[in-house]
Amino acid sequence: MVSLAALWLPIILAAVIVFFASFVMHMLLTYHRSDYKKLPDEEKVSSALRAAGLTKGLYMFPFADHKQMKEPATQEKFKVGPVGTMTIRQSGAINMGPFLAQWFVFCLLVAFFTAYVAAHTIAPGTNYLEVFRVVSTVAFMSYGLANFANGIWKGEPWSMVIKEIIDGLIYGLLTGGVFGWLWPR
Repeated sequence: MVSLAALWLPIILAAVIVFFASFVMHMLLTYHRSDYKKLPDEEKVSSALRAAGLTKGLYMFPFADHKQMKEPATQEKFKVGPVGTMTIRQSGAINMGPFLAQWFVFCLLVAFFTAYVAAHTIAPGTNYLEVFRVVSTVAFMSYGLANFANGIWKGEPWSMVIKEIIDGLIYGLLTGGVFGWLWPR
């Protein structure tokens, strides 16, 4: 068994590499630019949302509890549409700093828990490819597979979900590469 303390460098380095890889993938490459659409008649929709007094939160529409789902009026609302979920953020300019800080903490958490699994399943001196295989799989599960839930439950377009899963695969492979390279001998 490998001590977690012996894995501090791959944990930090993997988080840093994934953080910068995500920057390249989202800011320099163009394949994520089609993920979001502009609202038709955005000002009219925004005015209606402001007039409704929405506050920060996650909304579902039409909204109905389990009993109401069977009512004809509720079924008609779903039939006529639109049907969706909507995230409302705090008003004001978007400051990327807090988002980037939270993303980096998430990268550290994934690297830490991946290291935890690896430390308990891979012996010191194990060859690069074996470490790479296990660590990449665990990291991919964290970064990639959870995105399926967004397509299933939140209705995110599958094209966007697949891109996020591919991103997660790349992050997992990068994490596996770092751990394979720096695995205790």
